[in-house]
Amino acid sequence: MKNKRFTAKILIDIGMTICLLLLMPYSLLSETAHEWIGMAMLVLFISHHILNHKWVTSVRKGKYNAFRVIQTVLVIIMLILIMGSMISGILLSNHIFKWIKISGTYMTARQIHMFCAYWGLVVMSLHLGFHWNIAVAMVGRLWEHLSVIRTWAARSVATTIAGYGLYAFYRRQIGDYLIMRMHFVFYDYEKGIFPFLLDYLAVMILIAFIGYYSGVFLKKTGKKKRKGSY
Repeated sequence: MKNKRFTAKILIDIGMTICLLLLMPYSLLSETAHEWIGMAMLVLFISHHILNHKWVTSVRKGKYNAFRVIQTVLVIIMLILIMGSMISGILLSNHIFKWIKISGTYMTARQIHMFCAYWGLVVMSLHLGFHWNIAVAMVGRLWEHLSVIRTWAARSVATTIAGYGLYAFYRRQIGDYLIMRMHFVFYDYEKGIFPFLLDYLAVMILIAFIGYYSGVFLKKTGKKKRKGSY
């Protein structure tokens, strides 16, 4: 039962990551596809929290170190961003929820939707990075023995992709979208969707990379403080 539950959690997390990535190229996909992917994201997000209900009920229990504080804050921010994205998306809907229209809300809903989408990309990628040790452990089980060469090869690949993600972050002007200096996303229709998705995937890996090593640092710092207090 535990293995099935764990597998379901992993599959839902993968599904959410794919949906998040596919939601970014709005104009490169049809409006209808964008709305249905958004609905799938909402269903997966609710399922994720149902399967992780024990974590939710334990929020007020136990001691909080720096890692747990940041992890909890990320989850709260992510919940707010998802809700903001969904509510604004419903107000902007021209297909699934086209019967819901409130006059004078279009521009505000559009700005909120864009803000939540780009910050959601950052926060969810950081959250993924904070839990990346689970993926590392799962991959490690595929081999009987640890390998220094394999470990460093994996780190080199991750660092290379993260490096390209930094370039893609600059090239796609994602920083400008995050601080709302740009209110419209510009798409290169000639190059199509795949270069866009690859760039944004690299950006997600970059942010997850930062999240993972930040988590490692916070855990090590916490252990040193506990040892020093004895």
